[in-house]
Amino acid sequence: MNVKELELLAEKNRKRLVEVVYAAKAGHIGGDLSCLNVMTALYFHVMKNLKPAEPKAADRDRFVLSKGHCVEALYVTLEAKGFLAPEVLDTLGKFGSILSGHPTIEVPGIEVNSGALGHGLSIGIGMAIAAKMDKKDWRTYVMMGDGEQGEGSIYEAAMAGNKYQLDNLVAIIDRNHLQISGNTEDVMPIDSIKQRWGAFGWDVIEMNGDSMEDIVKTFDAIDYHNKKPHLLVSNTTKGRGVSFMEGIAKWHHGVLNEEQCKDAVKEISERIAALEQ
Repeated sequence: MNVKELELLAEKNRKRLVEVVYAAKAGHIGGDLSCLNVMTALYFHVMKNLKPAEPKAADRDRFVLSKGHCVEALYVTLEAKGFLAPEVLDTLGKFGSILSGHPTIEVPGIEVNSGALGHGLSIGIGMAIAAKMDKKDWRTYVMMGDGEQGEGSIYEAAMAGNKYQLDNLVAIIDRNHLQISGNTEDVMPIDSIKQRWGAFGWDVIEMNGDSMEDIVKTFDAIDYHNKKPHLLVSNTTKGRGVSFMEGIAKWHHGVLNEEQCKDAVKEISERIAALEQ
């Protein structure tokens, strides 16, 4: 897909996300919206050999959502990719649904159970090492939250990534500056991300995660043969694409009422119409 097609798809995914979170009456919508552009680009431009009919294809690229509380963004992306039927996604929040509030391997297309923050990168390190050992060329992508950077296990994984020269691994930090208890710089400052991860020996790149053009350009420029694991600092806006949510901490886990849902859907639908022209 080209940039314009990805932008349109991301908006359609965003509209679907708002609708399913409203229907479920639960979800971490602020962080869902901030990472949705990157997730759309990953599944429709970056990752290779994703086969809904064969979700465990041996040559597939792997994705781990370490910030697992933002699983709703993953669900709508998997639906768009063909892994989830619409009638299954519509069961979110209902008794007996296979869809939980965090990723589980019951769901086609999901690699690991995740959501206990700080664990996803370690799992991704193991996957990337396995590919190297087996001399396979598939790649691993891990998405973390910025609030998650307070977890010490992340830095143990960072050291291992450097030691084993995992240039087949890309970690992404969704840098929206807000976590459940407020601004990250008030809770546990991490503005030194670039210097910190660079000191661990990673190839660190900053990108505008609100811009599909910059996301595509950044992923396309990754050197997968430089013997360094890659970290993308994706600068985003919490609640991206719904004006009354943007940059507001309470939408980390906010529940839409009917009027708010209608307003959000209307705003997104107008952008969809403009892109379709």
